[in-house]
Amino acid sequence: MAPSWIQILIVVVLLVLLFGRGKISDLMGDVAKGIKSFKKGIQDDPAAPTAKGDPKTIEHGVSENAASPSKAESDIAKS
Repeated sequence: MAPSWIQILIVVVLLVLLFGRGKISDLMGDVAKGIKSFKKGIQDDPAAPTAKGDPKTIEHGVSENAASPSKAESDIAKS
């Protein structure tokens, strides 16, 4: 039940009549520009892993406030 070549031709002719050749070519040009800018954005992505496969290291440090006991904890420890 696939569309025949006659049906496809009719749809193409209707699209050209409705939108015109200029609009369809402009639309396809815009799609191509979007794809190119997407590919360029992917290549320029700083969060992407490097080509060598070196993982990016993330250092986890303990803040000064988290390492020292709070005043309430100090009072409980004294009693």
